[in-house]
Amino acid sequence: MKTIVVKVGSSTVADDSLRLRRRLLAGLVADIAELVHGGRRVVLVSSGAIACGQHVLGVSERPHQVPALQAASAVGQGRLFAHYERLFGDHELTAAQVLLTSEDFARRDSYVNARNTLRRLLTWGVVPVVNENDTTATDEIRFGDNDVLAAQVAIMLRADFLVLLTDQDGLYTRDPRKHGGAELVRRVTDPAQLAALDVGDASRRGAGGMRGKTAAALMAAAANVRTIIANGSRPGTLTAAVAGEDVGTQILAHATSASAFKLWLRYAKPVRGTLEVDAGATRALAQGGSSLLPVGVKAVHGSFAAGDAVTIVDPAGDEIARGISTMSARDLRRVRGMRSDELRALNPQLEDEVVHRDRLVLVGEEAG
Repeated sequence: MKTIVVKVGSSTVADDSLRLRRRLLAGLVADIAELVHGGRRVVLVSSGAIACGQHVLGVSERPHQVPALQAASAVGQGRLFAHYERLFGDHELTAAQVLLTSEDFARRDSYVNARNTLRRLLTWGVVPVVNENDTTATDEIRFGDNDVLAAQVAIMLRADFLVLLTDQDGLYTRDPRKHGGAELVRRVTDPAQLAALDVGDASRRGAGGMRGKTAAALMAAAANVRTIIANGSRPGTLTAAVAGEDVGTQILAHATSASAFKLWLRYAKPVRGTLEVDAGATRALAQGGSSLLPVGVKAVHGSFAAGDAVTIVDPAGDEIARGISTMSARDLRRVRGMRSDELRALNPQLEDEVVHRDRLVLVGEEAG
């Protein structure tokens, strides 16, 4: 039985006035219902809670600060799910609201629990409607956009398809909103093709835009999930994509052994700083599977907080790894080069490791 993860973006869920696109959503749910009644298992990852909350609150511009985003989401999430619940009910299907954060994927026990819950819902014929838990996720542990969340769910469930529905026909060679000669990319067979595309910025209503979709596609492809990016406003797009018709942009799968967390860290977690390490730390990271300790850090660049992602470069300046820092840039500048006993004497509250090996991915590891 095939498993399909469908993601619909804010620009598809809501119009420029932040009102729900009721007819479009009814068509999408009808397509999902057709797939489910035909024997497929479908998960819907839906953005739009913040836009829905903005409409209710009369806030025209998308908030930038996390508390305002969380408040708008708290208002809009229930209303958005209630609308989906009614639409699925019209097709004699039950919908279930599932709210996740990136921490649910970073911690093994939470990951297994979330996976088991989704699998049970799918076994019962329920359609999970997934969104990021915006009301509790802090800035440093946010996915950043629901494209990445959808990719993580697809990886978690070992889905056959990830379908990212947007307001464009797919990926273009350049941003079609700025360049009239941009051409639609029908098929991507090499991940390097994605990095070369000028995909533009996020939409007014969403967080990720096409850049988030390329990150999600890279993650999914590395986990052996076929990804289609297509226009969600065209009726029948979802069923056509799953049927193998030539719609949108298709990104072929490239199976690797990397975990969902490491794929997220490598491709989707924003990097806030750079750590220069010495030759000993370079060897320890690359060959020994070690954590990064303060003694191996030569220089700290950028301004970041504990929990932010940093890139780690060797003495020649080449990136060797990315990881989640346990310290802020300010604290790390004070303790860089110190042995563990010196660090504990200076500040026993700081972690012994700058980046723990379980929260670090070597460049190239995700392709292994």
